[in-house]
Amino acid sequence: MTTQQLMDIALKTAKLSEMPADCGIIVEGADIKRVLMGVDMDTAELLLADKLAFDCVVSHHPRNTNNEILDLLNTHIRKLEALGVPRNKSQKLLEERKTELGYRNHSSNSRRTESAAKLMNMPFMCIHTPADIIGERIVQEFCDEKFGGKPETTVKDVIEALAQIGEYKDSVRKPVIRVGSGDSFAGRIYVLMSGLTGPGPKILKEYFEAGVGTLVLMHIPEKDAKEIKEQSIGNVIVAGHMSSDSLGLNKIAAEWAKKGVETTMMSGIVSA
Repeated sequence: MTTQQLMDIALKTAKLSEMPADCGIIVEGADIKRVLMGVDMDTAELLLADKLAFDCVVSHHPRNTNNEILDLLNTHIRKLEALGVPRNKSQKLLEERKTELGYRNHSSNSRRTESAAKLMNMPFMCIHTPADIIGERIVQEFCDEKFGGKPETTVKDVIEALAQIGEYKDSVRKPVIRVGSGDSFAGRIYVLMSGLTGPGPKILKEYFEAGVGTLVLMHIPEKDAKEIKEQSIGNVIVAGHMSSDSLGLNKIAAEWAKKGVETTMMSGIVSA
């Protein structure tokens, strides 16, 4: 297998027709049989892969340099439009979050790990959005099947059900309620795990105002959770960052295995 073939399989599994800006083949490779994959893979993990004779390293979180990466936040414009929110409104609300992330990205050492991989000539790639989309789909379908047409469902019911999913069951950090309480009615459950990163409390409020009762997220900053609590409008469940990332990564690795590629998991991935 080549790095391009590995990427193509990941995109196909996520039902994507093109590679998002938070993915990339940083160092190309061929004849790949053994992959070392983790949520965060940096120079130390590249050296480990070289020592253990792996053919390729795959990081979930982006390690490529792409100035268009913040445009992935526009995912929320499309999601909210499907819920009835005008795109011009969500576009304006996203600008503040894009500006905040733009300052952070501009000052980051964006080619640190990339340069190490190139010096080592170690095949290296990152797969972010495809894994997030797959995980989001898995949890949404799970919640729809469990709670569709059941208005008496509480947030506690959702938490207990999520614990049945292997990656959450086996994770050190279990799903938790960040906004609301166990006896709060869940209402419409909406799983939001793709779109680069958290969009901020103003955009999350738009989901609630569009009819969502409970958002299931990978993670949320304390300040955002506090602001949403003050809105008194909805519930937030944090399913878990590493475990939610693992949902999609495990599915991708399973597809690679069908083509004869062995993937060893590390750096945060929870095996199902």
